[in-house]
Amino acid sequence: MNVIETKIPGLLIIEPKVFGDDRGWFMESFNQKAFENALKERGLDIPQFVQDNHSLSQKGVLRGLHFQRAPFAQGKLVRVVQGRVWDVAVDIRENSQTYGQWVGVELSAENHRQFWIPEGFAHGFIALEDNTQFLYKATNYYNKNSEGAIVWNDENLKIKWPIHDLSNIFISDKDKKAEKLK
Repeated sequence: MNVIETKIPGLLIIEPKVFGDDRGWFMESFNQKAFENALKERGLDIPQFVQDNHSLSQKGVLRGLHFQRAPFAQGKLVRVVQGRVWDVAVDIRENSQTYGQWVGVELSAENHRQFWIPEGFAHGFIALEDNTQFLYKATNYYNKNSEGAIVWNDENLKIKWPIHDLSNIFISDKDKKAEKLK
């Protein structure tokens, strides 16, 4: 697998090796040893995944920016198995040198990319195609009382969402009411 470091230390884009021919393709979507080695090489903590989640979104659905507060904070390894998204992680670690900065990456069924988002980040995405299926491995169990959200269009973050027509995005009422990053 190829590991791409981003401008924020700890946020990694992972490109698995894909073997294809005229019959189709094969890839190892997750290998614990390879994942651990990639993190160890960078001096990063090794997570233990405890939960897998799977969502379906139509084009224009924007989810996030979500996070879980300690002690239920979650790291996430995310990928798309059908369709395409613009995926964003925002550093919300208050003592971090990159606090309030974000990284965005396109994930798709075609590019097979995965995005490692450790604890301490808010996460969100917008579906760029209908019937987009999004999978993620989480390092902690969901806890409703620990959930938090930052509004997707917080002007202080200046996230460059690939949205040209705001009338064609769909956001939950809960996400519309999310607060700005303080």
